Amino acid sequence: MQEDKQLIGLKKQKLQKLKDLGVNPYPVKNQRTNYIADLLNDEEGFINSAEEVVLCGRLRAMRRQGKIGFADLEDATGRVQLYVSKLETGEENYEVFKLFDLGDIVQAQGVAFVTQTGQFSLKVNSVAMLCKGIRPLPTVKQKEVDGKLVKFDEFSDTELRYRKRYLDLILNSSVKETFEKRAKIIKKIREILDDKGFLEVDTPVMQPLYGGANAKPFTTFYNSLGKDFYLRIATELYLKRLIVGGYEKVYEIGKNFRNEGVDRTHNPEFTCMELYQAYTDLRGMMEITEEVIVRTANEVMGKSDFYFNGHDITVASPFRIASMLELVKEETGEDFSDFDYEKLSAFCKKSNIEIDKSKGAGALLAEVFDAFVESKLIQPTFVVDYPKEISPLAKEKDDDKRLTDRFELFIGGKEFANAFSELNDPLEQSERLHDQAKKREMGDDEANVVDYDFLEALEYGMPPAGGLGIGLDRLIMLLTENDSIRDVMLFPQMR
Repeated sequence: MQEDKQLIGLKKQKLQKLKDLGVNPYPVKNQRTNYIADLLNDEEGFINSAEEVVLCGRLRAMRRQGKIGFADLEDATGRVQLYVSKLETGEENYEVFKLFDLGDIVQAQGVAFVTQTGQFSLKVNSVAMLCKGIRPLPTVKQKEVDGKLVKFDEFSDTELRYRKRYLDLILNSSVKETFEKRAKIIKKIREILDDKGFLEVDTPVMQPLYGGANAKPFTTFYNSLGKDFYLRIATELYLKRLIVGGYEKVYEIGKNFRNEGVDRTHNPEFTCMELYQAYTDLRGMMEITEEVIVRTANEVMGKSDFYFNGHDITVASPFRIASMLELVKEETGEDFSDFDYEKLSAFCKKSNIEIDKSKGAGALLAEVFDAFVESKLIQPTFVVDYPKEISPLAKEKDDDKRLTDRFELFIGGKEFANAFSELNDPLEQSERLHDQAKKREMGDDEANVVDYDFLEALEYGMPPAGGLGIGLDRLIMLLTENDSIRDVMLFPQMR
């Protein structure tokens, strides 16, 4: 800490010296003719043409020997060596160069050439300060491991990296690459959906009533309206209103907020893609889900095999399809197809699964699934036939009224997607939401609330439709092979 204070003091002295020389350390304008990658991709062409270029970027290495100095300049596209001599720049401009430090953002003008040691470089004829840094960057070093140079630095505390992501991005190129991949993944998903005729829309983030998922909301106060509002937990109910309104294919990519726990795979603020399509059903949602994930893996990442959550996973069609009851029987040896409450309750107690009075047989079956099955679903698996009790917005199955036409997709032991054949019977939907309200009264604070405006919209008629939600952060974790959600969120919330 004391060393940092001394370095900051020295940097401030250099800042003042620049001002004394009549140099503005934070000028309004700069000029850049090329990115560094332009030079690196055509070294011979720039050397032969002797074309003068102007580069801008951050200084990542420096060394000076009297009237000659070397520096590494880095921009978003690459890094190149600068060769700076007093003979080329003149004494006055060289004095400015002598006040440069690691981390400063500068401009360098010159021509490309190769040094006597064979290093492609820019022979600089003038430099300019664009932003004088007054806080030192953490020291980055290299060491040889198994014959290779490996970079390491003092900025390796994981939590500190999340809190100071700007430094993490400066020092760790692999982190920048992860977020560039994230952008490409989301762009590809948009491209696939747009090509299928889906319309991207925006729905309210602050809502007078939350719904569309079993989750606790964040509450805020809307001053001009004088009432509480909620950060959305899902986009579902507004997107369904658009299906009622006549749009047949809509989707939204945006933030949802759930006032719940934080761990390696959960963050209260997360990015979700949710879509609805009229005149289709759960099978149509399976096809879209599989296409989106498989195509994105191959077309963005260029592969189908990934290492995620401690497992080798192959993202390739077809994904397995299995019912919840079938999977529970495989793992426990118990057949709960009769939905016998006493049998399920006794099994839960024997298995130390906590239950409460608000849960019926369907909810207990889901608890058994969570405890015994979920972590075992490593390769992509569509789990179908969810109990109606825990699926208040999904259509019931024709052949078993206790189950719904719903799937959740699991990969690497984690849920990635959730989809329904959407319930469009307004009377049944009203009954189910009122049943959820009763569960809330019994203590289930994650049960759905009754949205009367949504019920009214359904009464005007919503065509049969399929709906799908994919957690994009978790999908990006898989495709970039990161096991923590914080590694794929630029600014995760920290305690």
